[in-house]
Amino acid sequence: MPLIRTIQIDQDTKLGVWKIGEEEAFFRTAVTIEPEVHHPHKRLQHFAGRYLLVELFPDLPVNEIRIMDSRKPYIPGNPYHFSISHCEDFAAAIVSRREHVGIDIEKVQPKVARVAHKFLAPREAEFLSSENQLAHQTVCWSAKEAVYKWYGMGGLDFKANMQLQVFAFGQTGFLTCDFLKGDRIATLDLQYLMDKDLCLAWVSGENKK
Repeated sequence: MPLIRTIQIDQDTKLGVWKIGEEEAFFRTAVTIEPEVHHPHKRLQHFAGRYLLVELFPDLPVNEIRIMDSRKPYIPGNPYHFSISHCEDFAAAIVSRREHVGIDIEKVQPKVARVAHKFLAPREAEFLSSENQLAHQTVCWSAKEAVYKWYGMGGLDFKANMQLQVFAFGQTGFLTCDFLKGDRIATLDLQYLMDKDLCLAWVSGENKK
């Protein structure tokens, strides 16, 4: 299937979501992936994510992508910043020519609630919606995953290094994350949207006001 959603954030930044309905051979004609991805469905997800990058910015040299030790993909010496996420039969990607970005796509499911104590500080757990608690938890998790990818260097404590400011749950919305890691301090503005049982969250740079 083709792109099911694109969002033009600004002239330099764009994101998209792809519903995977193709066989691997469809993507192999345009992109390559690292050979160590052996699981068939995970490999298909990786192919779709790379293909989506080119759909968003056709001149992005996708076959030059390398993987850092932290597992962050990058292109040496290239002006593009990008992030990719996968969930079941969906791939999401965000690309910017301006600054670091991060994206995450998640399914709303009970396992998020079971691990919420690992990624939500007590202060964050207190502002969760009582009527939509699981969905609200999923937005928080997805937002922190997007920030994790924005940072790209790994080694983060999801409670201490990424602190979400209070925000009300809705089908779409904005939230702010205070990023605190050693001498790296930043205020990040994120957006999210819910589509049935899927949550998409992204960060497209720092709030430098």
